Amino acid sequence: MTRARLSVDLDALAANHDFLARLTGRPVQPVVKADAYGLGAEACVTRLMQAGARTFFVARLVEGLALREAMGPTPVIYVLDGCTAGAAAALREPDLRPVINHGEQLARWLEAGGGACGLHIDTGMNRLGFRPEQAPATFPGLELVISHLACADEPDSPMNRQQRDTFAAVRGHYPDIPASFANSGGCFLGPDYAFDAVRPGISLWGGGPEGRPDPRIRPVATFSAPILQVRPVPVGESVGYARGKVADQPLTVATVGAGYADGVMRATSPRGQVFVAGQLRPILGRISMDALAVDVTGLDVVEGDRVELFGPNRPIDDAARDTGTIAYELLTSVGSRVDRTYTG
Repeated sequence: MTRARLSVDLDALAANHDFLARLTGRPVQPVVKADAYGLGAEACVTRLMQAGARTFFVARLVEGLALREAMGPTPVIYVLDGCTAGAAAALREPDLRPVINHGEQLARWLEAGGGACGLHIDTGMNRLGFRPEQAPATFPGLELVISHLACADEPDSPMNRQQRDTFAAVRGHYPDIPASFANSGGCFLGPDYAFDAVRPGISLWGGGPEGRPDPRIRPVATFSAPILQVRPVPVGESVGYARGKVADQPLTVATVGAGYADGVMRATSPRGQVFVAGQLRPILGRISMDALAVDVTGLDVVEGDRVELFGPNRPIDDAARDTGTIAYELLTSVGSRVDRTYTG
């Protein structure tokens, strides 16, 4: 009870899965890299499978190995890094499917015996994947063709349509292979972005598709921490390192047991807020490694009361905006000493 806590609402996760499936009319193939965006892959994948998901995406081989060990043989697991040097045997033995990104990967996968895999076509992001003009001919084991939107959180960006049209043209080389294109934002761009399956990430985990709260997406994660001490701060005295906040009126300050070692970024100050005793209240001064200070003047709070850093009352997109970042980074930055608890 004295530690920071990340509470994960698995029913809300399943509801977001179901909403995205209804919205797009396509199977949802969740992206669960980085330990399900920091929420715990085993628990989250178990619930998503109960909701009907069968295919999942991770970034790294080590993530795929851990997920296979936890979940057994049933789920299909794609590794977005592909068949990196020396990885073919480690992919093949547990039936992990590399998403092939370039010619060297394709050669080493086939030389190792091949098997079920995906193919990534770069349609303009210039991160991973074959350029369209270099897309290989179909080959044994190819089960899925994907690309990735660069600007899906900006619905009016012309790049969305450019990428979509490029992908549709290249996908024509693989008429019998399922295609996956839409990420979270792409799910909201219209039916011609859906192709055969959608591949959402952040909107499963509670983030809006445009980097701001969306009432159709339920919050999944609640990051909270206990109040360790409540103290008066007279006019002229300061709070925290480097006199980050000097009181210009009498304050009541709560010291909260979470800091940057727990994933509360230092950039959260000075614009950050938390939800406490039914109100949004400002963070004062600098974030410490293990603590932060909150203005609770006029509130009835005591040691042990919990403060919500993000969650249903402090949407994660709003918290990210005030930190100068995105919801993805807030979720994946929550530290290992923070307790994870699950409901639903």
